[in-house]
Amino acid sequence: ITLSSYHWILAWIGLEINTLAIIPLMTKNPHPRAIEAATKYFLTQAAASALILFSSTLNAYALGEWAIDTPTHPISAILLSIAIAMKLGVAPFHFWLPEVLQGSTLQTGLILSTWQKLAPMVLLLQLSQSVNLNLLLTLGILSTMVGGWGGINQTQIRKILAFSSVAHLGWMVAILKISPQLTLLNFSLYILMTSTLFLTFMSLSTKNMYELSTSWSKTPALAAFSLLSLLSLSGLPPLTGFMPKWLIAQEMIKQNMIMFALIILLSTLLSLFFYLRLTYSMSLTLAPSLSSSPTSWSYPPKNMLAMPMMLSLLL
Repeated sequence: ITLSSYHWILAWIGLEINTLAIIPLMTKNPHPRAIEAATKYFLTQAAASALILFSSTLNAYALGEWAIDTPTHPISAILLSIAIAMKLGVAPFHFWLPEVLQGSTLQTGLILSTWQKLAPMVLLLQLSQSVNLNLLLTLGILSTMVGGWGGINQTQIRKILAFSSVAHLGWMVAILKISPQLTLLNFSLYILMTSTLFLTFMSLSTKNMYELSTSWSKTPALAAFSLLSLLSLSGLPPLTGFMPKWLIAQEMIKQNMIMFALIILLSTLLSLFFYLRLTYSMSLTLAPSLSSSPTSWSYPPKNMLAMPMMLSLLL
């Protein structure tokens, strides 16, 4: 509904349906942490939806237009940007995202990190010409730095992926007004790479960094492909994840934003650190074992490994 809507009310209804549909999946396992995560998610999304409804009403009052693709009143554009940033989990409105992902299963985390971001991102792309550039640049640089700093000391896989999401959203938001096409490219590759990692960790039944040490002995092929996925997500050349970062930095330099490009590139080193920690845990450490056998004979079913390995090959 949101992707195909032309009217702000229809877009708001689509976002609400999207929010209410994911909550039963989050509370499927009646654990206190899952209930807490669902409550935090609902309250945050409800606040953002209320702000979207208020700002779109304010825009209709000022300009007499409910259409999404028409010019937006400056105050309404700022409020809409903040509301959508809250829905996406862009810093400094990201505080709910790591806690919600940590309280959810990996399957639900995959949906929250990919599909649930699709509708707000499309709305932000449609607003790109009305949004204040300085606001987007501020949100972008905050997200890349917070995403990097926040993930450094984490040992839980879901929290690391949450801060990774915040950092990648920073790149998308920063270039949004200058080149919406680059934002769309970055978002598409982010969904592909994040889906690969979530499917990999689901196949390995891994929830924290220490459990990754058994992955090489269980499934060497999948572990090798996962390393490529992690390095691609970090933006190392010549992997796929390097391309959007390079294009975004190039576009910023063309716009004479050299200092901003330098800061956002340096902030990527923070994210690179925790990606390399995951890589080290998967490939260069071995779990303690009482068995004399060098390999584990407990393998996940092959059909569970097929999808993450195929997605890894695309990277």
